Amino acid sequence: MYVVTGGAGFIGSNILAALEARGGSDLVVVDRLRDGGKWRNVAKRELSDIVAPERLFDFLDGHRTRIEAIFHMGAISATTERDADKIVENNFNLSIALWKWCTVNRVRLIYASSAATYGDGAAGFVDDMAPGHLATLRPLNAYGWSKHLFDRRISRRMLEHREAPPQWAGLKFFNVYGPNEYHKGPQSSVVSQVYPKAAVDAHFDLFRSHNPRYPDGGQLRDFVYVKDVVDVMMWLLDTPTVSGLFNVGTGKARSFADLAAAVYTALGKAPNLRFKDMPVELRDKYQYFTQADMSRLRAAGYDKPFTELEDGVADYVQRYLDTADPYQ
Repeated sequence: MYVVTGGAGFIGSNILAALEARGGSDLVVVDRLRDGGKWRNVAKRELSDIVAPERLFDFLDGHRTRIEAIFHMGAISATTERDADKIVENNFNLSIALWKWCTVNRVRLIYASSAATYGDGAAGFVDDMAPGHLATLRPLNAYGWSKHLFDRRISRRMLEHREAPPQWAGLKFFNVYGPNEYHKGPQSSVVSQVYPKAAVDAHFDLFRSHNPRYPDGGQLRDFVYVKDVVDVMMWLLDTPTVSGLFNVGTGKARSFADLAAAVYTALGKAPNLRFKDMPVELRDKYQYFTQADMSRLRAAGYDKPFTELEDGVADYVQRYLDTADPYQ
């Protein structure tokens, strides 16, 4: 049995698709579907249960001998969320409780951290899990801070040689794009936001740069296709001796202009990009550059190449967005 918290969400639903493709038939989603279209993310999966988050630990206790691994993707992921108490309860306290449960019950735990833990990147993007290094990072928002807080707690526990799950991995996801992100609205990737405009030959507005070192549209991110992200997690599942905190990106920063242009190109159209001012409230908290240092994951043995941006965008657009059924 595999349990995926946030299983009806973007990355969680892609994990379920991969587990099912590998023959997994006892798949459990922990999530709230509410009244939108989020249920479509898991509509193609054969699930053994859908568990409300408040029932999570009752469910785990009732199935403790059957659970092979927990993929903990559930979180408040909106970087604009201002209720820090709500963020701490969901992103930190719940994660601590899951860590303790997995430790006691000897269940493997793979959890989502975030590149938002690096803040403006002044301290670099190296996934060094030493407490001293983590103490130098300065996240720019409450979401990034909550993920960083959990990483630091786990780092300290490891330094003190305290008990841990039989395998654990914290994954610092960079800018992930791909199918099943549609419910995220303005928090979805630029690819999914550009597509409706490109499909009708309309222009798309990117944020104007407010940093003289970067041209308009030249803000840089490490964009990683969700299928690559899931491949890393499946490799971890197959490699139970590997534990630690790891970046998950491509190791190659690309511009938002490149990303948006790739959507038009995937549709056989010429890019049509314009620029608008970034909201004032975001300007002081904006990352102009992210690029994952992938050396730790490579040193751990992961050797599969990551999808080039143009190839990933083309796959996403042509196999999902530009079809009658865009869901994985």
